[in-house]
Amino acid sequence: MTNLPAAASPHRPHRVVVLALDGLLPFELGIPQRIFRRARDAGRRRLYEVITCSVRPPGPVDTDADFSILVENGPEALATADTVVVPASYELGPVYDEGVLTEELAAALAHVRPGTRMVAICTGGYVLAAAGYLDGRPATTHWASAEHFQRLFPKVGVDADVLFVDDGDVLTSAGVAAGIDLCLHIVRRDHGAAVANEVARRTVVPPYRDGGQAQYIERPVPGPQAASTTHARAWALSRLHEPIQLRDLAERESMSVRSFTRRFREEVGVSPGQWLIQQRVERARHLLESSDLSIDQVARDAGFGTAQSMRQHLQAVLGVTPTAYRRTFRTRGTAQLSTACG
Repeated sequence: MTNLPAAASPHRPHRVVVLALDGLLPFELGIPQRIFRRARDAGRRRLYEVITCSVRPPGPVDTDADFSILVENGPEALATADTVVVPASYELGPVYDEGVLTEELAAALAHVRPGTRMVAICTGGYVLAAAGYLDGRPATTHWASAEHFQRLFPKVGVDADVLFVDDGDVLTSAGVAAGIDLCLHIVRRDHGAAVANEVARRTVVPPYRDGGQAQYIERPVPGPQAASTTHARAWALSRLHEPIQLRDLAERESMSVRSFTRRFREEVGVSPGQWLIQQRVERARHLLESSDLSIDQVARDAGFGTAQSMRQHLQAVLGVTPTAYRRTFRTRGTAQLSTACG
């Protein structure tokens, strides 16, 4: 699996079609519009076109709020999509209860062309799973639905700890705001960190959130004197280029290694070692895109030590080598984006 950008026509923006289902969450419906429509190329042209459709002819679609929305495109719009996004809905009916599509939804998804990238936000993953897109694949959904999702779709490899899963042409996110993380990841994957980071700044959200959704699962609130790992993380980020041992991090917070590891996982959702790799991969991506440093120097500055080590980690996380990643994103140049939010 290679996380290189999906093929797109040079004559038009990549088309994202958002499928609005009855019972949808308006917040989630707006995420693709907000994130993808803000991505611009060096000429300030939009990189994505985003349209919304329903499973019925144009008309109102119910939401979980006290208002409906008017959707002006029917299911035929799905046939024009390069990427389809399915946000969550609270009215999935047999999709949620039995793991099967309604006739109406099945007929709508039949318009999707082979090779179209499929994306689900939160419990929108139930729709992809019921349609068979997730069979034999890794996926995620809201942590509160993960056990039910796994029972209903045993062929899917559910990971309840992550914010999103990228499996190439099929991507899924955890609950609600994790849809922002996933859409930013798609922009980053398609057009590089500079474009995604600019979108994140305009949206006033972090371009990359640490850890997974395990940190959001309800737990007893720690007492006011409970130790934190915040300072250790900040310390590590300022010296990623240096060797960092677990005991070094624990000492920054005056904790034992065991206590620090437990607290770190509670706060961030992953182990300290996994988090360090994530941060070093992000540093390497930035340097590969924005600098002329050699691969060996990027590896040292990102804290991997050797080019071979960095190659192994980037291959595992991104599915490409450092050289291929640089070739893909450096040839596009650094986008000079609009200074206006619109």
